[in-house]
Amino acid sequence: MPRAFLIVMDSVGLGGAPDADEFFNEDKPDTGANTIAHIAQACANGEAENGRSGPLNLPHLDALGLGAAMGHATSDPAPGLTAEPMGLYGVAAEVSRGKDTPSGHWELAGVPVPWEWGYFPKETPAFPEELMRQVADTCGAGGTLANCHASGTTVIAEWGAKHIETGWPICYTSADSVFQIAAHEEHFGLERLLKLCEDIAPTLHEMKIGRVIARPFVGSPEEGFTRTGNRHDYAIAPPAPTICDWAKAGGRAVYAVGKIGDIFSMQGIDEVRKGTDAVLFDHLCDVMDEAPDGSFVFANFVEFDSLYGHRRDVSGYARHLEWFDAQIARLYERVKEGDLLIFTADHGNDPTWTGTDHTREMVPVLGYGLGPKPIGRVAFADVAASIAEHLGLEAQGPGRSFL
Repeated sequence: MPRAFLIVMDSVGLGGAPDADEFFNEDKPDTGANTIAHIAQACANGEAENGRSGPLNLPHLDALGLGAAMGHATSDPAPGLTAEPMGLYGVAAEVSRGKDTPSGHWELAGVPVPWEWGYFPKETPAFPEELMRQVADTCGAGGTLANCHASGTTVIAEWGAKHIETGWPICYTSADSVFQIAAHEEHFGLERLLKLCEDIAPTLHEMKIGRVIARPFVGSPEEGFTRTGNRHDYAIAPPAPTICDWAKAGGRAVYAVGKIGDIFSMQGIDEVRKGTDAVLFDHLCDVMDEAPDGSFVFANFVEFDSLYGHRRDVSGYARHLEWFDAQIARLYERVKEGDLLIFTADHGNDPTWTGTDHTREMVPVLGYGLGPKPIGRVAFADVAASIAEHLGLEAQGPGRSFL
């Protein structure tokens, strides 16, 4: 039986979303945002020279059809992405009313989000007083800290010392539908933080807040604070069976690489492997070596988004794209006859754009294993339907196969 690998390059958008004018960064609509094109332009203009140099170099992704796919979304020039496509290529548009992680991943997995997400106002305090009392009471603290919109690194730098002094958890949010709690792994306790987030999550989910995120950190006021790799997301469960459930019900092994297990609340997933993007690529290679025939592997590489997109770091984003592209050769070495690899994204996060939020964009759909195949514009949910067809499974939901 064939295998399928769905690989999400988190936030690698191609612009051109038809409803971009309805989504904003600060007061500016996302109309015209284009993550890949604007990075490529910056590289060509010598404006992304920190840790790399010259035009954007993505030979593997471009050979699959990255540059050609962009032509189905916008007419924006993308210098250096001009290869003749050798793979399946096109772009996908999202219908869910969110430009966030759960919306994009659920819809790629065949389940558009049927509700409007809840968000917290960009003001201080950001959270209702009763929610803060519940957080404090749940973990046995005398109160909470921060209570605002903030960057995760900034908020622990500002509140870390007070957190150690008081033992109170640091609560903050972002433009996403999230509630985040930061706490020191030693002074507060990692297990205590995870238990707090797990216990408080049902309250937030009732508010249609998509994720409660535990953000552990270490360090001291004298030496500074650093977030650790023990982050855990407590997400609302998908409202219907996804491709993971379809595969598991069909008796297939389902592997999650990265934060996929968190995003899908482990529904339909047999095994999850986590780490930094560099570690995750090692995991993905190992899974390719180990996964039996008929397996479905769902991977997310988040650092495009978390380290470079939100921080509007064009050079860093370009470096990470080039690193990722070079790693693809390791996957090709492990491909078995009948394997299908699909590279896509869940939303955009143009590092040249105003603000710090995601950008509403179409995303690439690039496939290895079927030869040259233009698919034009498709829907996010069509990705799940296509993988289901490849695996010989019955698809559910609104998607239609493009194979």
